[in-house]
Amino acid sequence: MKKYKVITPLFPTYAQVKAMMKAVSGYSLKAVRNMITAIHEQTGTPQKPVDWSEPDLWISERLTGEDAEIAHRIWDTDNHILNPRHSYGCYLFLNYPQFELMESTPDDVWQPTSRGQQFLQDDEKTLRSLDDQEGILQLLELLAGREMSRRADLLPEWQAFLHQHSKFASASSVKSTLYSRLYNLIDRDMVNREGMSYRITDAGRAWLGKALPARKSDPRKELLEAVKRYNEQQKELLREQISTMNPYKFEHLVGQLLEAMGYEQVEVTKASGDKGVDVIGQVQVGITTITEVVQVKRMQNTITRPYIDQLRGALPYHKAIRGTLITTGKFAAKCAEAALFPGAAPITLIDGDRLLELLIENNVGIRRSNAVELLDVDLQLFDELEME
Repeated sequence: MKKYKVITPLFPTYAQVKAMMKAVSGYSLKAVRNMITAIHEQTGTPQKPVDWSEPDLWISERLTGEDAEIAHRIWDTDNHILNPRHSYGCYLFLNYPQFELMESTPDDVWQPTSRGQQFLQDDEKTLRSLDDQEGILQLLELLAGREMSRRADLLPEWQAFLHQHSKFASASSVKSTLYSRLYNLIDRDMVNREGMSYRITDAGRAWLGKALPARKSDPRKELLEAVKRYNEQQKELLREQISTMNPYKFEHLVGQLLEAMGYEQVEVTKASGDKGVDVIGQVQVGITTITEVVQVKRMQNTITRPYIDQLRGALPYHKAIRGTLITTGKFAAKCAEAALFPGAAPITLIDGDRLLELLIENNVGIRRSNAVELLDVDLQLFDELEME
């Protein structure tokens, strides 16, 4: 039978797992499970949600006896690193027999195994084994091959890895397993998060270099990397095109983008008399149709606040209640605050990087090719057939 990797759905940080191990050692497995059940039974309702943000308060108010005792121990261990409300992921992690971190004694005491003690002491061999089992090393490999990565950039290769090594198949589970493992690596200082992007650190590269065995070449990985390089080249070509095209043609390109995004009655204004507005469109917001005006600036210079004030002042001339400022360059630091100034009409800011993303997402200036077809053996099917 195939041995699967990436088995933990609610993958915790290792620091949280250690706190859980220390806190529950000496109790029975059943007692820990009862505590978790007692917490999850208090779900609340949309009209009356339950606040779990202050464990010092809610543990005493909602739990009693041994349940409260265990919850307090979890919360008080290692400087409040684990809210008992979120201890289920750690419980699953510790209870997997494959990991061999905890065991029940003949007198029903749940306690760390010898391997569990090594885990608590940050034994490198133990940590690398767990990292390999849970796809951490694969994720570090993906990050090591690029400068910066958004989660969306990592998803295709992560999904391909899960397809071959895991039972996780749904889009939501692919995303959640990726995010939780990225968070684990951030907590260990092996990955940095900068905005919506992730970068492997020197510590992450060093850990990867020690942990990975020599591997045979993977044709699928090589193909995906080649496709990625080609797509990056095409993105840069698109960036060059929009940075050098005629300003009036650029306005029409933005008009096509609005139409692709669902705007109606999109109009590119004439060169004069537009009060600083280049494109006008209508968009459905709930049950209301509103007019939005757009000003575009094909320029590499930094956009400053006066441009925002100018666009906001033009809104009444077009009976618009909001506007968008698009540039191929960047915005000054204080523009974000000015764009959402209290009491003033909101102005959406789209810089060159975001404009590139929108063009690609909406297939404007980009053609998608289906020339590459990848075949993957459905190993899960064969595993299921063996069980019948």
